[in-house]
Amino acid sequence: MTKPKVLISDKMDPNAARIFEERGCDVDVITGETPEELIARIGEYDGLAIRSSTKVTKAVLDAATNLKVIGRAGIGVDNVDIPYASGKGVVVMNTPFGNSITTAEHAIAMMFAVARQIPEANTRTQAGEWPKSAFMGVELTGKTLGLIGAGNIGTIVASRALGLKMKVVAYDPFLTEERAVEIGVDKVDLETLLQRADFITLHTPLTDQTRNILSRERLEKTKPGVRIVNCARGGLIDESALKDLLESGHIAGAGLDVFGEEPAKDSPLFGTKNFICTPHLGASTTEAQVNVALQVAEQMADFLVNGGVTNALNMPSLSAEEAPKLKPYMKLAESLGSLVGQLAHGNLTQISIEREGAAADLNGKPIEGAVLAGLMKQYSDTVNMVNAPYLAKERGLDVRSIRHQREGAFNTLLRVTVGTSQGDRSVAGTLFGNDTPRLVEIFGIGIEAELAGHMLYIVNEDAPGFIGRIGTLLGESGINIGTFHLGRRDTGGEAVLLLSVDTAISQDVIDKASRLEGVKTVKALEF
Repeated sequence: MTKPKVLISDKMDPNAARIFEERGCDVDVITGETPEELIARIGEYDGLAIRSSTKVTKAVLDAATNLKVIGRAGIGVDNVDIPYASGKGVVVMNTPFGNSITTAEHAIAMMFAVARQIPEANTRTQAGEWPKSAFMGVELTGKTLGLIGAGNIGTIVASRALGLKMKVVAYDPFLTEERAVEIGVDKVDLETLLQRADFITLHTPLTDQTRNILSRERLEKTKPGVRIVNCARGGLIDESALKDLLESGHIAGAGLDVFGEEPAKDSPLFGTKNFICTPHLGASTTEAQVNVALQVAEQMADFLVNGGVTNALNMPSLSAEEAPKLKPYMKLAESLGSLVGQLAHGNLTQISIEREGAAADLNGKPIEGAVLAGLMKQYSDTVNMVNAPYLAKERGLDVRSIRHQREGAFNTLLRVTVGTSQGDRSVAGTLFGNDTPRLVEIFGIGIEAELAGHMLYIVNEDAPGFIGRIGTLLGESGINIGTFHLGRRDTGGEAVLLLSVDTAISQDVIDKASRLEGVKTVKALEF
């Protein structure tokens, strides 16, 4: 078996390469290449491990014909075209927790520096002055900290602030009341936070919803004398408005580790009184650099070798422990998606994926992705679990996932139903022995079959002599039957025949079969 091949294109801890090798990957460490050099090289690799220097553009992804996963050692993935990578079926991972403590501590350090004007005091003292009366700071104790973003880093900042005897209020659309109580903060709306906070720290990614979240209008609504710290992402604050409000004294101080444009060479904020800054140092500690490098290597190796998906930004997470258990379900799910996709007529409008019995207790997202991958193979030759949901969305397909706790005829069951312009079409399958996928129902007719290789699907009238006629036709055409599966609604009614054969079935054979007495539908299937 060929080992997955990984390229580390940015400088990172050398132990990352060791982890890749120990876990069954071949790895090359080639840093500092130009975009053109990377494009020329990337086609031979299954994985690409990066930090912030490598830019994974459309041109790089077009050249990456074997690429399966990109791993960013760190949180930010601004240097990766994630939508295009998703369309190419490439998993994009980051390491959101490896530098969380480091970034949170930097935010706290910036709060102290802003509160006590430490950088300017240091500069003037070292210049031979003794400007003791020029610096009157404020305590953090008893002040209200407003968190914009209460995710992993924001939660750590909150815990440190509470330890400093601060009061903490938080604005985060995804923060529940229960979670707010658990981490010791008051959940408030953004307007309330602006009015109450003595200090504001930001801990959100840069998205269309968060861009310029502290606009001029919102900065003007802040409490007079507020101090603001941003160690998250540039673009969250209107920097020109921040400068004006610092100069007016409405904002007493600000500390930025990030800027809208980086590297920041000529920011309008430079030189502004009560403003301090650092060059994007939030994750710059020895511990953090080691942690993110090791984590990205572990995550990528687990994906390439075992199928585990951790901290992926464009597909459901699937732990290395879950992967073996889910593997037969995902095979069944993909086969059912492929079957219904090949057989359904008319424009697809929606698809529902139902899990029943033991399947109801499993991680449903990977199963959903596998169904869509099977279904969307009818529309694209390069579809997989990563890009299938995007292809479905592009086609306006309404995807629904349903979990049933009821007990049915089978210990475990997956059912896939598509809505078409001609009505619903449903297929269902189970696992035999917990690991062997089997079809058990097709369009309301019970039938037991393995879905694999070349198959022939026929709907016919249930009448004597038909099996002999189809057997004779296939024999005369030189087609050997592997397996033979029958099902029917009732005696003398509609029947289904599902055959596996050793060779692909030509259109000529399909045409001849469709002319046999009693035949309603004939379709060649491929799995």
